[in-house]
Amino acid sequence: MRNFRASRAHTSVLNDLIPGGAHTYAKGDDQYPEGMAPVIERGAGCRVWDVDGNAYVEFGNGLRSTTLGHGFEPVVDAVRRHLSGGVNFVRPHRIEREAAERLIDLVPSAQMVKFGLNGSDVTAAAVRLARAFTGRDLIAVCREHPMFGTDDWFIGTTPMAAGIPEAVRQLTVGFSYNDVAGLAELLDRHRGRIAAVVLEAETTEPPTPGFLPGLRRLCDRHGTLLILDEIITGFRWHERGAQFVHDVLPDLSTFGKAMGNGFPVSALVGRRDVMRLGGPVDDADRVFLLSQTGSAQPWALAAVLAVIDTYQQSAVADRLHRIGADLRAGVEGVVADAGLESYVQLKGRDCNMVYVARDGEGRASQAFRTLLLQELLQRGVLAPSLVVSAAHDPQAVDHTVSAFADAMTAYRRALDHGVGTVLRGRPVAPAVRTRG
Repeated sequence: MRNFRASRAHTSVLNDLIPGGAHTYAKGDDQYPEGMAPVIERGAGCRVWDVDGNAYVEFGNGLRSTTLGHGFEPVVDAVRRHLSGGVNFVRPHRIEREAAERLIDLVPSAQMVKFGLNGSDVTAAAVRLARAFTGRDLIAVCREHPMFGTDDWFIGTTPMAAGIPEAVRQLTVGFSYNDVAGLAELLDRHRGRIAAVVLEAETTEPPTPGFLPGLRRLCDRHGTLLILDEIITGFRWHERGAQFVHDVLPDLSTFGKAMGNGFPVSALVGRRDVMRLGGPVDDADRVFLLSQTGSAQPWALAAVLAVIDTYQQSAVADRLHRIGADLRAGVEGVVADAGLESYVQLKGRDCNMVYVARDGEGRASQAFRTLLLQELLQRGVLAPSLVVSAAHDPQAVDHTVSAFADAMTAYRRALDHGVGTVLRGRPVAPAVRTRG
């Protein structure tokens, strides 16, 4: 039985100092089994160690950001070289041109770029830009995609809408993924008012044939901009993004997370005639696009360049898919051997897998998901998802498959005798919720 004593003591203090005990809701201790939320001390590759000295194979990779693994030397070295030369100046640093040129060359739809600090910044900027360009006020977002940012235009659509005026909440409308007809009806119903359609090209469900081309045609027909959120898919599906994989050209797209291997940097890219409104223009009102003291710092852009180099030299995206395919085969194999394939299932692309835990009635269950988290943690696997990095070696995959095999015994017991007989403490809660 693993000891989490130091982590528990640390977490109890954190909750008095930081609302929710973490600066990202998905990292909160309420996302883990009670009393088993490890506080991380350090990481290397695909492994992390907590303050109690426990070692884990880690999945999720910093909320899908460290695709090359923790402490990846070429990126760390590139950052280190720039830190000693100053981190912020009164004028642009020379590296900004190189980073912009490399990213524009990489992303199919990119003609101009604006760098930011995180995905929320650049996605909010894309929304503002679309409204200014079209002169419209409504934004249509995909209901099935969980997070487009922390700004009012999106958070107002979630259960955590406290503090957001109702008038703002009414400016965002929803549509369903893989439903071209539904989006067509929405655009007709709000004819001339929808500035942009915002979605990810793919999450755990792939696009059906014709969906993305149909969506592109609808946007063109209605004069609506297509904004593709590539915060997760960029540099994970492919270094050129999911737009390259699925052959769709958005008007604007946003990148973050993996583009800096976890360092805080993001980018908004898109059509020149739209993006130019963020600069000095004489024929239209200028858009306050992004203007941040901490954005486009040399060390962050050095990280981006090192990531691009690594991806292009080492076919990283292909490696992510191969590792994920091996992991999927192993986990699905041991689940099937236990006769539990109706209850424990993997969903999503091989490079971006999540697992679904079902109860005896076949319903997705937070309690059974917590049971899996509990059993995996006890076996040295920290797995809020099964999202892989390029640092996941065969030993890490084998360890994880073995942990799943052992966990199936507890899962079977929970199905037979009730999950409360094996789950220690309360189930995990949704990260985005109203109360408790």
